[in-house]
Formats: sequence, structure tokens, C-alpha cells
Amino acid sequence: MAKQQRTVRMESKSQLAAMQQLESKSDEELEAETRFRAAAQAILGARAAERYDAEAARAHFKRALTAARPQERMQLRRMADASLALAERRAGDLKVAAQRLGVEAPSGRQLFGLRVMGLVAPPKSAGLVARVRGILVAIATVVAILLLGFGIVKLVALPFGGLSLDLSIFYGVVLVFVVIGALAFWGRRRQRAAVAKRDAQLAARAGR
Repeated sequence: MAKQQRTVRMESKSQLAAMQQLESKSDEELEAETRFRAAAQAILGARAAERYDAEAARAHFKRALTAARPQERMQLRRMADASLALAERRAGDLKVAAQRLGVEAPSGRQLFGLRVMGLVAPPKSAGLVARVRGILVAIATVVAILLLGFGIVKLVALPFGGLSLDLSIFYGVVLVFVVIGALAFWGRRRQRAAVAKRDAQLAARAGR
């Protein structure tokens, strides 16, 4: 019986623990992976979820579950639940799914950002009312941000004699784009770090 348990543990490790070493491969290389097909498809599903492509994520995890051994499927289903919650902007479900998966749950700030994302850009499965509301919220948000940038530029320029309306609008727009670009870059790095940390935790759990 002990020998059988060790065999099952080693088989589980061979697939789930392989995720960490497969993480550096491109999408094309993962699609061509045959030895660790379940792990490769799970990674592709997680990457699709990061792009908020729920349909592609669901398809990849379906293939991962088909290729997985019975003892690996529970963990893959939990991974799928967490990834699909992310892709569909379901912040509450993502927190619960992460806890079930046994990895660190997203921070309150990350969950708040996901809720805002779900409001501004709802998933394709959302109804027409949610989509129209998202468009209106997005327009209102853009206008508010531009007005904020315009106000900051006007305020900063006051001690130097002020700026004309045209220049204030121009520099306000530039300021907004710079800030948004910096936040997007920072957020993307944090997201990648969180995914890498999650994969490392999964590999550690699989190797036990």
C-alpha cells in the first residue's frame, strides 16, 4: 500500500509540478507539449484568463482535465474555477476559489480593481443592460480623469503665470496617458508576479 501511495504521489508531481518549468515556454510551445499536456493546457488556460478571455480559458482547462490523471483533476478543477473567476471579473468567487486552491488570495486592492473592471468592461456573458452600463461608466470615467488631469496642470502652472486653455488641455491629456501607462505597466508586473507565486505554491503542494 505504501509503495502504491508513493507511485501516485510521483505521478501527480510529474504533471502538476511541471507547471513551474513550463511557465517560461511560449503559447506555441505549450500547444505542442505532449509529455505534460495537462500542465501545458492549464498554463494556457491561466494565461487566457489573464487576458480576460473566459471562452479560451474554459476550452484549455477542458483539454487539461481530459489529459490529466484522475488524482490530478481535483486540483485542476480548482485552478479552472480560480482562472474563470478572474476572466469573468467575479471578485468574490476569485477569493473563494483561491482559498480552495490553497494559494494566497488576491489583496483587497486587487479585488477592488477586478470589481471596477467588471463594472466598466463586463464579460461577454453579461446581458445588454450590463454592457450599456459599462459603456456609460467608461465614458464618465474617461471624462472625469481628463478633467482631473486638466485641473492638476492648471493648478501646477498657476505659480508660473498659468497656461492657455489649449496648452492646459494638451498637457492634461499627456499627464493622463503617462499615469495610465505607468499604472498599467505596474499592474501587469504585479499580476505576473502573483501568477508566478501561485504556480510556485502549486508546484510545492504537488511535490509533497
